[in-house]
Amino acid sequence: MAATAAALTLSNVSRPQNGFFRGNTERPPAMAIVAQKKARKTRKVILKEDVTELGKKGELLDVKAGFFRNYLFPLGKAQIVTPLLLKEMRIEEERIEAEKKRVKEEAEQLARIFETVGAFKVKRKGGKGKLIFGTVTAQDIADIIKAQLQRDIDKRIVSLPEIRETGEYIAELKLHPEVAAQVRINVYAN
Repeated sequence: MAATAAALTLSNVSRPQNGFFRGNTERPPAMAIVAQKKARKTRKVILKEDVTELGKKGELLDVKAGFFRNYLFPLGKAQIVTPLLLKEMRIEEERIEAEKKRVKEEAEQLARIFETVGAFKVKRKGGKGKLIFGTVTAQDIADIIKAQLQRDIDKRIVSLPEIRETGEYIAELKLHPEVAAQVRINVYAN
């Protein structure tokens, strides 16, 4: 009988405005919980040096925060992007582009000089008929150009056919990845 009396007294108690109090078995209205996106755990960094399987020096990358904090930053391989750093990068890129343009123009000017010179003469000891002893090598061409034009060129940029006879040949000088010069070579026996 005591349980029914307690139940009666609870039902007679006035309820608070929001409908929730200690003895109430009803639950309050549920609040809608909206899931948020997972926190972005990446950092924008600029590489200070080449990193295997990540990128080359000067690249702008997104890397995980832990990778940056534990590996790249302590070893001095990267730094976080700032507006000042981006401005410096842009200025450096413009300087590099200007330098590349200057080198290409220089190579084009040198190509014009080589093509207007005419033929370079190469003397070799003669054999039977048109044959010569030995061959004319890229080093020989580089030496002749240095002697006649006072220009040092590397023998590795000279590509020429195999020369074992007297006659006229064409050698190609690869002065720049985008610039090549054709040079005529007259080989004669003495």
